Amino acid sequence: MMMIWSLALLVQTATAPNALPGTSPLLEEADYAVRMVEGIHRFLDRETAAAAAARESRWKRAFRTRNAYEASVAPNRERFRRIIGLADARVPYDAPRLDVVFGGAVIVAKGSGYTARAVRWPVLPGVDGEGLLLEPDREPVARVVALPDADWTPEAIAGMSPGLPPEAQYARRLAEQGVLVLVPVLIDRKDNFSGNAALGCLTNQPHREFIYRMAYEVGRHIIGYEVQKVLAGVDWFSRSEKKTPIGVFGYGEGGLIAFYSAAADTRIDAAGVSGYFGPREGLANEPIYRNVWGLLREFGDAEIAGLIAPRALVVETAPGPVINGPRLETKERKGAAPGALVGPDPRQAGKEIHRVLRWHMQLPGTPRPLFSFSLGGTSRISEHGTLNAFLEALGAKYDLNLHGAPPGDLRTGFVPEARQRRQFNQLVDFTQAVVRGAEAARRKFWAKADASSVEAWQRSTEWYRRYLWEEVIGRMPDPSEPLEARTRGIYERPNWTGYEVVLPVWPDVIAYGVLLVPKEMKPGERRPVVVCQHGLEGRPQDLVEPKTPAAENAYRRFAARLADRGFIVYAPQNPYIFETQFRQIQRKANPLKLSLFSFIIGQQQRALSWLSSLPFVDPQRIGFYGLSYGGKTAMRVPPLLERYALSICSGDFNEWIWKNTSVDQPFSYMFTQEYEMPEFDLGNTFNYAELASLMAPRPFMVERGHRDGVGIDEWVAYEYAKVRRFYTFLKIPDRTEIEYFDGPHTIHGVGTFRFLEKHLRWPE
Repeated sequence: MMMIWSLALLVQTATAPNALPGTSPLLEEADYAVRMVEGIHRFLDRETAAAAAARESRWKRAFRTRNAYEASVAPNRERFRRIIGLADARVPYDAPRLDVVFGGAVIVAKGSGYTARAVRWPVLPGVDGEGLLLEPDREPVARVVALPDADWTPEAIAGMSPGLPPEAQYARRLAEQGVLVLVPVLIDRKDNFSGNAALGCLTNQPHREFIYRMAYEVGRHIIGYEVQKVLAGVDWFSRSEKKTPIGVFGYGEGGLIAFYSAAADTRIDAAGVSGYFGPREGLANEPIYRNVWGLLREFGDAEIAGLIAPRALVVETAPGPVINGPRLETKERKGAAPGALVGPDPRQAGKEIHRVLRWHMQLPGTPRPLFSFSLGGTSRISEHGTLNAFLEALGAKYDLNLHGAPPGDLRTGFVPEARQRRQFNQLVDFTQAVVRGAEAARRKFWAKADASSVEAWQRSTEWYRRYLWEEVIGRMPDPSEPLEARTRGIYERPNWTGYEVVLPVWPDVIAYGVLLVPKEMKPGERRPVVVCQHGLEGRPQDLVEPKTPAAENAYRRFAARLADRGFIVYAPQNPYIFETQFRQIQRKANPLKLSLFSFIIGQQQRALSWLSSLPFVDPQRIGFYGLSYGGKTAMRVPPLLERYALSICSGDFNEWIWKNTSVDQPFSYMFTQEYEMPEFDLGNTFNYAELASLMAPRPFMVERGHRDGVGIDEWVAYEYAKVRRFYTFLKIPDRTEIEYFDGPHTIHGVGTFRFLEKHLRWPE
């Protein structure tokens, strides 16, 4: 086979051959980047549609008794708590009365049988809940946290401000029935505070998205923060000397928080949910602040309801808030992720209801969840149907005779926006503190890694490599399609021949790239390979013979230059192309505990298998060299795929957690359209130094232009110093380098080329 290949090289003409010897001809003319992205979407659509059935294997429900059931779902509950970001211990709170924590709460209204006070309560260090407390004039029959939709104020559902019909003023209705009602403020969907005005970096991200982006990177979530505020109220309720039932009730976003709170904490006796319940398979189209890592892999709304069982659940399938998306971009404000709220559709909710009832019917002595349907209007929740069922679940009765007039707000000059700003700023400050503590969290996470020798390091880091792949990136099964390459000659140059290559990976998912093969190889000779990776919106051809000045300036034909030096070069097409189309891959993948890189790794596995099978390739000498998003690939793929002999990261290496979460640097991803960048809990597990350490003892290099706007030298140097120190401690300092050059976001190709020739050198 080697001799046949060598002879084939000798008889090449001025026109590139149709196919690489040993492969099938690639006959179809197509844009394979388009085909790749569309195929991944189809794959994810199928997986999402099949998620409900597939998740059954992750539950081991025992229906013998209530205790047996709750014990059997306890592991699922703990996983649910983790993915919604319940990572922090709440502030201990032992005050006898909620309304004296800050020296006495202000009476803001007198309603029919109750008093309304403005209150705050401690939740997390530096984070308060804030809103209203509606205290009945008699001994409370129950204690309830009532949650408004994100764009409603506590005053609106208490009837103290205009805008909602009486039937939507459910906090007031509950208080009139003798319920002690705590009404928190939720972070709203405006964008007034989303950005840094001092830097000139303002965005149209809803406040919820702005918090979500930074929190997600460190294993927290806007959902988790608001559940914490609810549970802090439950903490207070639970300390009451006279024990009464505890409930949560909410509409829209408040319905989500109420639903999740009851699933997370078994102290809640009953949950009422309106305007939020139904199939979650369309989660990728909802606002990004509802994106939860791995949610659909284990939890639909029915499974979350199963975490509430055997406690009471009342669901009103009223139409939820309609949100068309973030505010339209302007010159000053942009960068928000797309996402809309259009429901839930009460008719679609029946699918989840059927699944809920199937489980509840198996629980002995468990009250059936109540579902009511409201096909129009904002909500019908205070009509005696749903609220009566909710109160009955709490051991109370809804009395129509107790309806009173809405109370007037006694405050003058009250500005809800100031309260919203306080709540927003507290969560920003808290999350930034978590970011600052992430380095210490990573040290603790890595405590079991043994760097006493290269051998000890390789043994002890297998667990970390597996964790990165499975828990942070999301692991797909190995490629399943037959390894059958199709190729087509597209370049014939003096020193090398170039081929397009298409490789099947999974159903509908392909790998595509360009292979450059040097001429005049000796019979039986095996050459090293450099996998050259493009950046955002790039194509393999940009690295060979670019057609635009921008591609020429960024890549400087580095794939062709390496082929001229005698390397075999493979330039893959990665799926981060076509803007929103590829970013929505991340949105569809995350709820399945997958990411964009789950697919890239599979494509690389397939490409490495094929390259290693070629008779002129030395499979022990395959290196990786990527720029920008290709540098991001260099930090995630070679550490996991040990067939790579080395990795070079150009134009991307950074203090990556700061890069994703900083609110005081203009190059932060907090201010840009790259909403796919956050990776759940990466900050507490892997920064770029830790990712680079997984390359060891294989060589690793960084290429950094002083004028590269993706970051600053100080951050790059800070993070790389850890890498250099680590390789030194392993007694292999010659296997890592950094090269700075006076240039922008581009391939330099000087020190990196020497590095490749040093570590992938030809045999003597």
